[in-house]
Amino acid sequence: MAAIDEHPGEHAAQDPIKLIAVRDTALSLDEVFEAVGDDAAGGTALFVGTVRNHDGGADVAALGYSCHPSAEAEMRRIAEKVAAEYPVRALAAVHRIGDLGIGDLAVVVAVSCPHRAEAFEACRKLIDDLKHEVPIWKHQRFSDGTDEWVGAC
Repeated sequence: MAAIDEHPGEHAAQDPIKLIAVRDTALSLDEVFEAVGDDAAGGTALFVGTVRNHDGGADVAALGYSCHPSAEAEMRRIAEKVAAEYPVRALAAVHRIGDLGIGDLAVVVAVSCPHRAEAFEACRKLIDDLKHEVPIWKHQRFSDGTDEWVGAC
């Protein structure tokens, strides 16, 4: 019997990036989850970012996301970096742009790996790096009539 670490499923897939997109339409949890399905994955981590009704002590009425034309390419670059650092079997990330209401999905990312700890770590790295590095900007509109722009994502 072969040692566990000799099984091909214990390593990253050849082409693990299954879905990268910036969209102006509603996001689908099912689409992202299905994109990262892999028979060799023992763990799948999914993160969903939603529009909340408050920020910094103020009531948020709505918000809009806009992006630089390079946003999707930057998302892919980050996904490739995460896939190189972890044994990723499959990875997906989609971000919404346009006007969103409270409760709408703003971003959905998922990563499947051979084991759960790797999946959690890779998913956390993916969303954190997307938030800090992808040129997507949030325009928050507050219920008191004020508004603010928030840096990347």
